[in-house]
Amino acid sequence: MAGTGSGRVAGNLPGDVTRFVGRWQATAEVKRVLSVARLVTLTGVGGVGKSRLAVHVGRGVRRRFPDGVWLVELATLGDPALVEQAVAAALGLRDHSRRDPVTVLVEFLAGKRLLLILDNCEHVLDGCGRLVVRLLTAVPRLSVLATSREPLGVPGEHRWPVPPLSLPPTEPDARVPAGSCDALALFADRAAVVVPGFALTGDNEPVVARLCRRLDGLPLAIELAAVRMRIMSVEQLLARLEDRFALLTGGSPTSLPRHHTLRATVDWSFELCSAAERRLWARCSVFAGDFDLDAAEGVCAGPGLAHDEVFEAVSGLIDKSVLVREERGAGMRYRVLETIRQYGRERLAEAGDTAVWCRRHRDYYLHLADQADTDSGGPHQREWVERLRVERANLFAALDYCLTVPGQQRDGLRLGAALWFYWIACGFVRDGRYWLDRALAADPAPSRDRARGLWINGWIACLQGDYQAGLALLEESRDLAQQLGDDTEPTYATQHLGWARLASGDLQQAVPLLDHVLARHRASSRWPAPALIIFPIQIFVAGTAGDTDHAMDLLDECQTICASRGERWAWSWTLNAAGITWLTAGNPRQAAAHLCECLRVKRDVIDQLGYPFGVDLLSWAAAAEGDWARAAVLQGAADKMWEPIGRPLFGFGALIDQGQEWRTRTRDALGDRAYHDALQHGARMTPEQAIACALGE
Repeated sequence: MAGTGSGRVAGNLPGDVTRFVGRWQATAEVKRVLSVARLVTLTGVGGVGKSRLAVHVGRGVRRRFPDGVWLVELATLGDPALVEQAVAAALGLRDHSRRDPVTVLVEFLAGKRLLLILDNCEHVLDGCGRLVVRLLTAVPRLSVLATSREPLGVPGEHRWPVPPLSLPPTEPDARVPAGSCDALALFADRAAVVVPGFALTGDNEPVVARLCRRLDGLPLAIELAAVRMRIMSVEQLLARLEDRFALLTGGSPTSLPRHHTLRATVDWSFELCSAAERRLWARCSVFAGDFDLDAAEGVCAGPGLAHDEVFEAVSGLIDKSVLVREERGAGMRYRVLETIRQYGRERLAEAGDTAVWCRRHRDYYLHLADQADTDSGGPHQREWVERLRVERANLFAALDYCLTVPGQQRDGLRLGAALWFYWIACGFVRDGRYWLDRALAADPAPSRDRARGLWINGWIACLQGDYQAGLALLEESRDLAQQLGDDTEPTYATQHLGWARLASGDLQQAVPLLDHVLARHRASSRWPAPALIIFPIQIFVAGTAGDTDHAMDLLDECQTICASRGERWAWSWTLNAAGITWLTAGNPRQAAAHLCECLRVKRDVIDQLGYPFGVDLLSWAAAAEGDWARAAVLQGAADKMWEPIGRPLFGFGALIDQGQEWRTRTRDALGDRAYHDALQHGARMTPEQAIACALGE
């Protein structure tokens, strides 16, 4: 992961200060404490560098934790109930069962030696505390490093206050070891970026020292001040800050508390911004996590900040260290440090504009979800997978707005349903169930949005193996849509009713429903991605019945439709069903050809739920051809890939039985020792290596 996202710790956080002497010493001390304590909480005021220190410590102890050091960013969460899901997402868990999220985490972490870094816990302390206690109790080799403005307050917690950067003594004759004043070194480092050639000298060092003392050695405050060297001298910086502090203390010479020091510095930085920059600073505080330029223009442009002024304002705030620029795979993104974001939110509230810009944020992401919904059946599926994943925090913030602000619940249903591609194709079914359950409970009034939300939630419930709830949701959706005179939603609800009955083994009721749905889709000629899912279902039915010719006719029909639309995701599942058909027909070579093509398409659209399915079925094909060693390696790789998803083969009883039969035959053919070794070889593969192995690349 990148150091600024959630996931495995790798790179630096922006504005790294850990290379300075005192921070190296702090890093060493925290590492020592982590060797004897399983829960360490770094505490301190905003801007003191807790997050940066935690990430640096994480990089330094990676060798102690063979299963990784994982960063979980919590600053964007608005609901303590989402802490478990944030941890699961950071770990790459795609579990789509209905099990308790903490149970899922415990099972995944069992036996692993791993460090979790929980960053910015202060606003979800209760949720963090409960989760940490349960995890540390159940997972004896787990350690947790938390950052928070206040301790978690749970048993076994070791609190480590993060000190400000070291400052020079006030006594004029005191001897200071060279390079030991981190505050001065940081100022000089940042000032040299904006004023090339700047260095501490005998002339300017006393003034810089006084400035850094006035800033209490807070890294964020020093960085905000240093960027002003572009337009001011050190003496001018100090004079301006002295004026600011005098206002706060009524002229008293006593030192300010550190939170006042930071507030004064941020106040001063805000006032030195242009009017456009100040407006953007306040308005972009409504974003959760990072955002791109399109989002900044779409959300923040308005009175006092024209659309074509946003780019210049973004550039200005980057220059002033208010915004952090980050390059992602999807393009350039911008992030506001949490202390800066909170300040902007306060300014927005002071102007009475919070509701306006929060709604603008919601409207932007609702429109984005509608675009994804409309475009999810075309050639841009991979781009939408990447875009929706990177916007996760903002989409969740928009959903939370809809479900907590009176009168917005209907839009919450619309947004939750529009994100079906994210929930299902991107593998976040647990998140989808959480938000759609909330949205449906918040807006029980009959509507087309409710009918659609019901069938998508029913689809998700069936994917989770919760067939009883899924059937109830789908039947309610069908009945409501018929009551409202909607001729579209009943078809989709009926389609998934048939799928649910098929998955639970009730072919007698499933087949007539599925035949009716296919006829309706053909008559309408509307083929969005959810409608195309009828083909893999029908091919599975035909293949299971031994009607291979009919299954291949359906495959050809689906290929023609998908090719004309550039659709890839539903097509991959159709190829998957074709592979199962040929395995059932006793033709493993033909099955492997379809399954390899399926896996290539899934890799192209980043269908992480589909990867283990393809690898697992290819292990069957290898076993059917007598390639027992390859079959065992692929079985081990598939087991490892299913682990974070939670329900092998989506819980289809017939498929699970077939898979177990092939495993038994493979073990009998190889012998216990060779089979175990091959399984372990596959389990050690990364998902990319497993896919390449399955494809023979």
